Amino acid sequence: MNWSLSFEPLISWPLLVAVLAPLLLLALVGLWFRQRGSVFRFAALLALGAALINPVFLDEEREALKSVVAVVVDRSQSQDIGERTKQTDEALAGLQQRLARFKQFDVRVVEAGKSEAADERTETRLFTALEGAFRDVPPSRIGGAIMITDGEVHDAPAGPPDFAAPLHALITGNDHEKDRRIRFENAPRFGLVGKPLDMTYRVIATGNGAGQVDVRVSVNGEQVAVEQATIGQAMPLQVTIPGAGRNIIELAIDPEPGELTDTNNRAIALVDGIRENLRVLLVSGEPHAGERTWRNLLKSDASVDLVHFTILRPPEKQDGTPINELSLIAFPTRELFVERIKDFDLIIFDRYQHRDVLPILYYDYIAEYVEKGGALLIAAGPEYAGESSIARTPLMAALPAMPTGEVVDKAFYPRLTDLGQRHPVTRGLDGSATDPPHWSRWFRTIGVENPEGEVVMKGADNRPLLLLDRKGEGRVGMLLSDQGWLWARGYEGGGPHVQLYRRIAHWLMKEPELEEERLTAEGRGMMLEIRRQTMSDDPGSAQVITPSGKALIVKLEKSEPGVFLGSIETNEIGLYQVGNGNLTALAHVGPVNAPEFSDVISTENRLKAPAEATGGSVRRLAQPSTLGGPASGVTLPSIVPVRASGAAAGNDWIGLRTTDDSVLKAVSRVPLFGGFLGLGLLLLAMGSMWYREGR
Repeated sequence: MNWSLSFEPLISWPLLVAVLAPLLLLALVGLWFRQRGSVFRFAALLALGAALINPVFLDEEREALKSVVAVVVDRSQSQDIGERTKQTDEALAGLQQRLARFKQFDVRVVEAGKSEAADERTETRLFTALEGAFRDVPPSRIGGAIMITDGEVHDAPAGPPDFAAPLHALITGNDHEKDRRIRFENAPRFGLVGKPLDMTYRVIATGNGAGQVDVRVSVNGEQVAVEQATIGQAMPLQVTIPGAGRNIIELAIDPEPGELTDTNNRAIALVDGIRENLRVLLVSGEPHAGERTWRNLLKSDASVDLVHFTILRPPEKQDGTPINELSLIAFPTRELFVERIKDFDLIIFDRYQHRDVLPILYYDYIAEYVEKGGALLIAAGPEYAGESSIARTPLMAALPAMPTGEVVDKAFYPRLTDLGQRHPVTRGLDGSATDPPHWSRWFRTIGVENPEGEVVMKGADNRPLLLLDRKGEGRVGMLLSDQGWLWARGYEGGGPHVQLYRRIAHWLMKEPELEEERLTAEGRGMMLEIRRQTMSDDPGSAQVITPSGKALIVKLEKSEPGVFLGSIETNEIGLYQVGNGNLTALAHVGPVNAPEFSDVISTENRLKAPAEATGGSVRRLAQPSTLGGPASGVTLPSIVPVRASGAAAGNDWIGLRTTDDSVLKAVSRVPLFGGFLGLGLLLLAMGSMWYREGR
């Protein structure tokens, strides 16, 4: 029972004072001068005042509130090492059993480290989880917090936490752990393809141990070198970037005996390869309407260095003009096609015909250039079907189709073939989805026979219009019309000439994104996304090997012609191997070199400062064995409820604070001057005063 006295005046306090003050003054004056009956008058005044003030006894029925205690359980990946998971489960079960004995505690168990958010999986954020557990709890009701963790907490405050209650940490693992890890010190995000990239790394061992260790260096899954590294020192590394786009540089060291985990024995760096400017030689056989289309396109491409020559004065034009009076530049045939031909990534013959500008032997050099990995594009015009066609030279060995001698002057809409709808060069061209396509017509097609390679576009009467072929290690393209300039000029609305021409040129120069058969994989958060480009109708499923060695099958679904996609949600951070047919790809899922595995040695140091600032404690769950070996078993401290001002930790016990807060359930009122009792007391006092005054 909680008794208290309350006043509930019958009239307002100002009016009450105005009435009683003069009467009280007169009563006090009477007492001062000892007038007869002054005591009775004073007693009657007190009775009147008490009746007007109306004192009431209150009996409150209250229910004591519980203190809120948070048990934060670390479920991050570093807790899966060794016996830590077992220790955590045993400690949690023991704490719940002991806390259940105390009815004054409201226990909230919060598990942290396995959130859907990728950043919370790669960092141990126990204090963020603790803040969420206490978000709806007033400070006076917080009894304390107990953390079960390996001590590698990445959001631990430098000072006391934001609550005035004891914080206790129970550390898993043992104090005899050892580990060795490797990390990148300096890893640029970009590098030039084919050029060495300078990087630095460091191997770190428990206790800053010395010595040397072999470091295996792999690029995109292939081992390229084995380096000797001194433990504890920053080591230089040079890696040659093999290709454009995403490259994965991996460093790996062998685990040492008794090491906690080999997960951090690998370090990953993602480097985007950038190709130096591609060198293109454009040779126009004569000035024509489409010449500038190729020139403007290639000049506007920031990744291309263009060398362009137009044959304005063929050798057969002999008009007697002295050479020193000509303003034309002599065509440096030997320099371009003999001495420096290997410097070019692509050679384009634009409406070119054999007119003795190039010696016949030079065509052999060009065919050999293609066979050894070069690229050649024939932008054909009527000359290709004539007597001076380059198809009648030794270059014919590199050409995908021979002319029939026919030039078809007929209006047509360039259309994609079935192969063209799947080929990366022509797939999804703007305007190709409708029939007829949403672009202008062309009016000339050069006839060819027995085309080789892939016909991806067709012209008038379904004749081949665009051929793409491989010759040896090189590639050849042939555009069998010189009407592409109509799209550039906007005739009948124009067409996607920039998109088409650029794709043709970059496919010939082996741009990875334009490969017909290509498998790529990428990690987005904790999702592994797989993309398969193919010319087939069904590439099958993808095989995935996780960082822990587990094999998975991912079904690939058709997204558009020639493109199949698949994805899978993962729970492991690291390097995934993806295969499909004879193609393989690597992808890193999760943050690179996640903080969760940067240091896996269990420690008491990170939580010591915030725990001691709240009066709490940090202690290990597993006590060392008497033989000095690894710890065994779990030793839990006793739990003691303490007052706010009492100590909260001892050698073998931890304290949790109780609260004085309560909630009001009911109130009983007993008026002192209410009813007949109050009326009788008032009448008695007034009657006594009247009786005394009457004598």
